[in-house]
This record gives sequence, C-alpha cells and structure tokens, in this order.
Amino acid sequence: MTNLSVFLVSVVLVTVAPGPDIIQVLTRGVSQGRMAGLAAAAGFSTGCIFHTTLAAVGVSALIRSSDVAFTLIKLAGACYLVYIGIGALRNRGASLVGEPAGFDALGVIYRQSIVANILNPKVTLFFLAFLPQFVSPASATPGFQLMGLGIIFMVVTIIIFGSVALFAGLIGDWLRRRPAVAGRLQALAGVTFIGLGIRVALPDVR
Repeated sequence: MTNLSVFLVSVVLVTVAPGPDIIQVLTRGVSQGRMAGLAAAAGFSTGCIFHTTLAAVGVSALIRSSDVAFTLIKLAGACYLVYIGIGALRNRGASLVGEPAGFDALGVIYRQSIVANILNPKVTLFFLAFLPQFVSPASATPGFQLMGLGIIFMVVTIIIFGSVALFAGLIGDWLRRRPAVAGRLQALAGVTFIGLGIRVALPDVR
C-alpha cells in the first residue's frame, strides 16, 4: 500500500464534499435528533463494506460496462429515497413537536441508510475507480489491500458523518424549543429525501 497519507487526505476531502449521503445525515440529525443522525452515519459507513467488496471482486466493473444494469440500480435507489421521503411526509403529523427518534426507529434509520447507500451505483463505481489508485502494483494480494483501504474509508466516514450528525442534532434541539419551527422539521426531511431521489435519477455524464 503506497501513499497512505495521500489516501487519507483524499478520503477526507471526498467525504466532506456535499452529496446525498451527508445531506441525509444532516437532515436526520436536524429533524429526528443526534442519535438518528448517528444511526444514518453508521448505516452509510457500513455500506462502504459492500462497495469495497464489489470493487475487490470486480463486480462493479460489470456494472460499469452495462448501461442497463447501472440505470436499473440507480432508479431503484432513487425510488427508495422518494419512498422514504413520502413516508416522512405522511407521518409528519405524528411528530409535530419534533421529538427525537426512539430506539426502534434508530434501527430502521440504520437499515434504510445501508440500503440507500447500496442502491447508489455511483458509489460502487467511485470505489472501483478510486481505491485501486492506492494499491501497490507489485502487490500479490491486491484484493486484501483494497479491503484494507475500504475499511479505512469506512472509519473516516463514520468519524466525519458522526460529527455532522452531532452538529445537526444541536441544531435540531434548538429548533425543537421553538414550536413555530419544529412542526416543519419532518416535512422538510421528507421533501429533502424526495429531492435527493429525483437528483439521483437524473442523467449525468459518467
């Protein structure tokens, strides 16, 4: 493994860049509390294992070579985000005071975040293009090196996303003490998820 410091800097820059995952963590933290944000952060970080494994075994190369497979997976992920958003809008009346998510809800948020991450083929292709750049060409075990890099990526992600979740939770606590604003949190979360789903579904240059 070469240039580990360069890899770490690159991972930090990639992770803090605005994207669907970090926006979802921020939205969860504001609308449902810091624990909900942390659950989302843990879910997206866990998804890194899936994408790293695909990159290590070369499956993501097949996805990249098939426009049909790429489009189907992307649309599935977009539909899932819209589904989460609609659910949040339908249930907004149950959380007019912006109460933080309960223990049972945290497990749901964690699983939803994993699925949303897995159903984003752009992440899979990113891992395929990014991780091999830091694998030693002379290595006899590139797969193990890829898995190691993926684990480091996951750790950095949970640290950064977790920090965002804690910050978002503070904002949410402040808003929940203001009834005029608190009632709009769940609706805002729902609209955000639907918007992310639409954005994921839009065509872009690959």
